[in-house]
Amino acid sequence: MTTSLPPITGYDTYRAWRSDISRWLPVALDIAHGHGLSCAAPHVFATGTNLVVGLGDDLILKLFPPFLARQFVSERGALAELRGRLGIPIPDVVAAGERDGWPYLVITRLSGVVGSEVWPSLGEAEKERVLAEIGAVIAEVQRVPPGALLAIEPRWDAYMRQQIAQCRARHERLGLPQKFLAGLDDLLRDAAALIPMDAPPVILVGEYIPENFLLARRGDGWHVAGLFDFGDVQTGWGEYDLLGPSAFMAAGHPRRVHSLFDGFGISRNDVTFALKRRLMALMLLHRASDPLRHICIDRWPDKVDDLVQLQQLIWPD
Repeated sequence: MTTSLPPITGYDTYRAWRSDISRWLPVALDIAHGHGLSCAAPHVFATGTNLVVGLGDDLILKLFPPFLARQFVSERGALAELRGRLGIPIPDVVAAGERDGWPYLVITRLSGVVGSEVWPSLGEAEKERVLAEIGAVIAEVQRVPPGALLAIEPRWDAYMRQQIAQCRARHERLGLPQKFLAGLDDLLRDAAALIPMDAPPVILVGEYIPENFLLARRGDGWHVAGLFDFGDVQTGWGEYDLLGPSAFMAAGHPRRVHSLFDGFGISRNDVTFALKRRLMALMLLHRASDPLRHICIDRWPDKVDDLVQLQQLIWPD
């Protein structure tokens, strides 16, 4: 008899439970069999939030714990809205369903190498080119009408106001140094005016980071070859999606920053103090914000004295 999936309600219990693959892999394989899919050589992906199993070379099965059902809704909806509308490959949905209160998707597997495996070894010219391509992909996604994704909660204005209300407590808990906390209240007071709350919303992926895109080598080097993981999709102000590549990849290098902005469509003349302050606010309000661990600039807290200097360090002229 196939094991059932438990009604897990929190991250700590989930992390401990998922570490024992024997508890859930038989269920995943049973789901695959139920759809008539071959799974002779399943591959369990250890990283990521959800339970992810490769079914051969062509398909991926993703199981979402009940407390992350919102990610299932976002991913399924985003893949439906974006299908056939991008110049870059994204997965197709092959099957969807639910087992023991756990929603799941079976999606096609893309070709390429996960960006995080390649990025550290790229030369500067290739990093600049990849960042320009990522900026262009972000802009292309945001040109697609959001459609049904507009119904995803929370809506942008409510989300931002919630993040503003919780921001200081979050960064105190995560250990942001006092010299940056000292300027946080001023930035938060400005945030509602800095960040457009009622502008026409666009599709936000939320995490354009090396773990979520694929690269492929061509004759002239590495290029972006695919985009996956749409579980954090929502709608809102487009600059929000510049934060991941700014922190994890551009890392304060002026030419990388300019490449990202150029690809996205921000001209040099538009890179103003107001833009940088808005990006700084958005970075601190991001649902995954953790500057000490996510800003990939070596020893950055020792290089600046406040948030204004920090925004200049991350987005230099």
